[in-house]
Amino acid sequence: MHKVYHRIEQIAGNVIVVSAEAIIYGELAQVESGFGTSLAQVIRLEGTRVYLQVFAGGRGVATDSKVRFLGRTMQIPFSDNLMGRVFTGSGVPRDKGPEITENQIPIGGPSVNPAKRIIPRNMVRTGIPMIDVFNTLVESQKLPIFSVAGEPYNELLARIALQAEVDVIVLGGMGLKHDDYLFFRDYLEENGALSRSVLYVHTASDPTVECMLVPDIALATAEQFALQNKRVLVLLTDMTNFADAMKEVAITMEQIPSNRGYPGDLYSQLAARYEKAVDFEGSGSITILAVTTMPGDDVTHPVPDNTGYITEGQFYLKNGRIEPFGSLSRLKQQVNGKTRDDHRTIMDTMIQLYSSYKETLEKQSMGFRMSGWDTKLLKYGERFEKEMMALSVNIPLEAALDLGWQILADCFEPQETGISSKLTEQFWPSKA
Repeated sequence: MHKVYHRIEQIAGNVIVVSAEAIIYGELAQVESGFGTSLAQVIRLEGTRVYLQVFAGGRGVATDSKVRFLGRTMQIPFSDNLMGRVFTGSGVPRDKGPEITENQIPIGGPSVNPAKRIIPRNMVRTGIPMIDVFNTLVESQKLPIFSVAGEPYNELLARIALQAEVDVIVLGGMGLKHDDYLFFRDYLEENGALSRSVLYVHTASDPTVECMLVPDIALATAEQFALQNKRVLVLLTDMTNFADAMKEVAITMEQIPSNRGYPGDLYSQLAARYEKAVDFEGSGSITILAVTTMPGDDVTHPVPDNTGYITEGQFYLKNGRIEPFGSLSRLKQQVNGKTRDDHRTIMDTMIQLYSSYKETLEKQSMGFRMSGWDTKLLKYGERFEKEMMALSVNIPLEAALDLGWQILADCFEPQETGISSKLTEQFWPSKA
């Protein structure tokens, strides 16, 4: 029998305060309002003062509304029946399918004991050359996709969800426009990838607290699949919306703000989610790709700035493609020496020549005379951008490496590339 409290001391937006004892952080409660009953979660404890975030918002809640604590933290159901389903940020079915009630699991638990982790050693193939060839995604890696508003980051995540060679996709959407939610759902369904996916979607019109729950719910689900020996890829969009939701709650609770109004524990909150990436010894793995939008394309903004200290590199999405300069997968050296003998050579050579192409563009824009070498670089750069950098390109790693050799052969002589003769003799395409 759970005790019912009949007096709410304070109401500030979606946060209410009651006096109660023997309550734990994160505990759930039911709040009766003029619009019905809503769940709420304990987000702060000050002696006997208990702060609760009401999932449905504070509208309709009065000072005499009833609050009943449930004696447990947030839990979500887990079973194989989750595959192909779409849920809200609080785990309620959004696809009009049946509610799943069996095997409730807690969310927001600690990250995996380091002693149970193994060194990342397996590549996650995506079919996108700018990832597979130049910044390989590694199993159990945690990587942000830094972007600005208007870039096709949702389309990129959907492509990766469709093509990544993993067993399970867990997609967590935060602050999505309804059109973006429909895009993800329809794209995966039409291309047959929804059957191996679980979607937890918070839209911009949903309660703020659900936005804060999405990463925890997505990662708790991913952990359970990983313990079943599944390779799980968690895709999150957008972690800046997650941080903004935390900021909104902190302001409501009159916390002392830190940088640009964000709470002082922003780093810890982000790290608690990203550190769930893991490769279990003797079991499956969790790999995390999370979009982080940069307001004003400012990489020093608190969210991307803190994220950069936590994660193992980043992808920069700019002008509709993954930029080779600035993008970095720090774990790629763990795997790209095991793919094909020419992988690292193609990666290094093509980026060096692309850098030279960028310098040639600057010379051209200033009116300098173009040499024969500059002409070759201009031809090479245009082909590289069109045939390898474009996000529409979808080819396996080996085909991408072969394409790299072909582009080099069409634009340069073997000796001009700086590649060792041992490799050019083996891989340089013969002229027809």
